[in-house]
Amino acid sequence: MIRFLVLFLVLAFPAFAQTVETRRAAVDSTLANAPACRDLGDAYWEVGDATGRLAWGQRGRTITAERPLRIASASKWLWGAYVAERQGGTLSGDDVAALTMSTGYHGENPLACRGTVAECRDKGFDPALVGKFHYDSAHSQHQAVAMGLGALDGPGLAAEMRRLLGTDLAFTMRSPQPAGGAIMAPSAYGVFLRKLAAGQLRLSGLLGSHAVCTLPGTCPTAVKSPFDRNWHYSLHHWVEDAAGDDGAVSSAGAFGFYPWISADRTTWGLLAREQVERHAGRASATCGILLRKAWFAAAPQTGGAAATPTGATSSERAHPIRDALRQRMLERGR
Repeated sequence: MIRFLVLFLVLAFPAFAQTVETRRAAVDSTLANAPACRDLGDAYWEVGDATGRLAWGQRGRTITAERPLRIASASKWLWGAYVAERQGGTLSGDDVAALTMSTGYHGENPLACRGTVAECRDKGFDPALVGKFHYDSAHSQHQAVAMGLGALDGPGLAAEMRRLLGTDLAFTMRSPQPAGGAIMAPSAYGVFLRKLAAGQLRLSGLLGSHAVCTLPGTCPTAVKSPFDRNWHYSLHHWVEDAAGDDGAVSSAGAFGFYPWISADRTTWGLLAREQVERHAGRASATCGILLRKAWFAAAPQTGGAAATPTGATSSERAHPIRDALRQRMLERGR
């Protein structure tokens, strides 16, 4: 029996390795040649499962597995996981409202956030927005204050989050913003995704739950969304469930960091970039979706050109002063 098992493993491993290599080559080819990917500049990608990283690749020299990046709204997924741990996996109505961006709080300026969690909290509140999806970092900022974290600065907030998420997650917070302040290397974020896929965090069993519709014009309870896709929003992560999508969950960041977990929760991946450009997060999501398709199909994907977003909100339109400030933020973080 033992000899049979050994023989099976010897014969099976080359086939598995060949499959992984075929998938890796398909992803690299898609990144290099697909219209939605080829002009995105330097990038790093990886794919893994509950056991760890399976494959990875890199284009250019500036983005590597170990280089800390500003992950912007990919921070939201970390915060959602922290809240789930803090609440023992049982979320209150207020928790769900904050994590699905329907509290009525709004107006936070992420570029002006310094000092402590409480000092970054904006006082904007509109009762007409309660129960409606309004994409804004103010929801989690108020939630953090309500959870007694108002006195923490950025590094202090990161330390508190790592206390519950695991000290094996290496990240810090340059600004005390649960929704966007994290600085984290792609490899470290991969550890977070692996823990979610392996069922090691309470959010693992809550992925995709409490999802709300998000697209204004088609959803009567949606006011503002950074995406023009008919996706739903779960506990500080997106559910990619529009017509033709594969149901993965994700959390793209404004500078181009796009992490995801497959619909069956067995496979995870990320596309890492750091660019100050309009809709960098959307561009990475469009490319990252193709990379995921290439991995599962074990064949290169072409897709179409990168989607041109429509109906941009005021916070998404080109703004030279804001973009210059973003560039300065990136340069100071390096």
